[in-house]
Order: sequence, then C-alpha cells, then structure tokens
Amino acid sequence: MSILMILSFPIAFLIHDMEEIIVQHKWMLAHKEDLLRRLPRLRSMILHLSSLSTKAFTIAVIEELVLLLLATAYYLIGGPYAVEVWVALFVSFSVHFLVHIGQGIIVKGYVPGVITSILLLPYSYYGISSICKEMDCGKLVLLGVIGFISIAMNLRFAHWLGRKIE
Repeated sequence: MSILMILSFPIAFLIHDMEEIIVQHKWMLAHKEDLLRRLPRLRSMILHLSSLSTKAFTIAVIEELVLLLLATAYYLIGGPYAVEVWVALFVSFSVHFLVHIGQGIIVKGYVPGVITSILLLPYSYYGISSICKEMDCGKLVLLGVIGFISIAMNLRFAHWLGRKIE
C-alpha cells in the first residue's frame, strides 16, 4: 500500500462524514414517519438515529476520526499488527459505502452519505485492490469482518458519547 493511500484515508473519512453531518438529522426528521411505516423491523434504529442531534452526531464522528487518526499513526510508526488494524478499518469503511448505496436503493432515493459513497467507490476499489496484492484475500475478508464488527460496536459507544457530551 502506498503512503498516499494510508494518509488519504482520514481525508476520505472526513469527506464522507461531512455529508452525513450536514444532512443526517434534518433528513431523519423529514423521513422518520415514512421509514417507520415502511421498515417496522428497524423501528428502534430509526428512532435512535432520528433522535441524534447534529451536535451529538458530530461528536460521534470526531470520536471515530480520533480512532482512525490513531490507527493511521500506529501504521506509520510500524506498530505490531498495525497493517491488520488499518486494513480492518479500511475494508469496513469501504463496505459501509455499499450499505449506504443499499439504503438508497431501499428508500428509492437519497439517504445521508450516499453521494460520497458513490464518489468514493473507486478510491475503495483501488485501496482494496492494492491490499489484495500484498495480502491473502481470505485474510482480507476476515479482517473486514472483524473491522465491521468492531466499528459497529464502537458506533454504539460514539453515539452514546455524543449524547452524553451534548
């Protein structure tokens, strides 16, 4: 992986999450009732996301950014398992773009984060392709799963933190 790929990851994260910060709260409030009607199984998630203020959401994003910056710094100093940590985060970030695109398909329109998800797909493809040249694809998938689970768990903490600080 190139140093440019490593250093650009936090920038890509910021670009994507800025779109979410700008529109998430207003979009959720505007679409809450429709989402509850169409997706009753996701009621608790919809209620949770619609209750997050822009400030709380921004705090959650900052917490995630700090973790990403720490992981990037750890990679740059060559810490043990730093490559694996970075790859796990990168793959889970990339897969999460597909989640946004899937959400857009389900709601048949715009969802927060879908524009930058589409725009950053080539970046993710290039990154994952570069990783595959240096790492066994089975290991890549395993790290992606571990990263996705870890990010999902951290997201709960980040949202809690956002509400607590708010």
